Amino acid sequence: MSESPPRTRTDERTSEKTNETTETNVCPECGGSLVNDTEHGETVCEDCGLVVEEDEIDPGPEWRAFDSRERDEKSRVGAPTTNMMHDKGLSTNIGWQDKDGYGNALSSRQREKMQRLRTWNERFRTRDSKERNLKQALGEIDRMASALGLPENVRETASVIYRRALEDDLLPGRSIEGVASAALYAAARQAGTPRSLDELERVSRVDRMELTRTYRYIIRELELEVKPADPEHYIPRFASELGLSEEAERRARDLLDHGREEGLISGKSPVGLAAAAIYAASLLTNQKLTQNEVGNVADVSEVTIRNRYHELLETHSETPA
Repeated sequence: MSESPPRTRTDERTSEKTNETTETNVCPECGGSLVNDTEHGETVCEDCGLVVEEDEIDPGPEWRAFDSRERDEKSRVGAPTTNMMHDKGLSTNIGWQDKDGYGNALSSRQREKMQRLRTWNERFRTRDSKERNLKQALGEIDRMASALGLPENVRETASVIYRRALEDDLLPGRSIEGVASAALYAAARQAGTPRSLDELERVSRVDRMELTRTYRYIIRELELEVKPADPEHYIPRFASELGLSEEAERRARDLLDHGREEGLISGKSPVGLAAAAIYAASLLTNQKLTQNEVGNVADVSEVTIRNRYHELLETHSETPA
């Protein structure tokens, strides 16, 4: 007859833990399984309804989030991550105000100390040349987007495009400013808030030729889907800067719609068409503007406006008074 091996203390402790776990998941009255009612903070039996525990502490947040974006925005562990910063905003940022937590000015000795900390913090935030490249480019994108009045979603998209270009090793032989400008131009067109090449050239550090060449290269290599710019996307901005009424803006859209039906839109500059539609609409609504005023806002020549607005009016039933 073989004897069973003696039980050790380790086996006994394991058995005790197993029994405790089993007991906590079983109703002490009927032996049914227990469930947690998070809404009322109770642990109850599924079978007999006995409340085993009540007033439980809920370690979760008091707010609800329905997607990852809401969860990031409501998180209390710092600012949400963003592609507009090279480290996605996960590093420490030391403010420049030279004030303490109560708003009081720091002493000269403390200011010197904080300045040294800022210097070392900036050095530690960029570990290699790739991160320094990304930091410079994202700063350029933010600067140009601010000058052009582009929204945050366009800056975020431009940052993602630049990151993809950097990961795919598309930067050798091209300037950081050129790729950043091309990424911003593509992002603005994708978001339906386009800016003309002339507008982008004014705020960029590269010339028009480099900008267009880099843009075509980035679009081709990254296989970005960028639709041709729609002249209607320029109408609200031009109308707002010129102080036109809603009626004039609506007339400008109607003129472009008629022009599209007649095949006048394709192959022509969308900025010039938008400027011509604005000018024609101002005449039709007796809010007469000069071609020079419209040209200054749209950054196109008076000749372009004159040629295009005649073509648009020919497709429309009305004529200016």
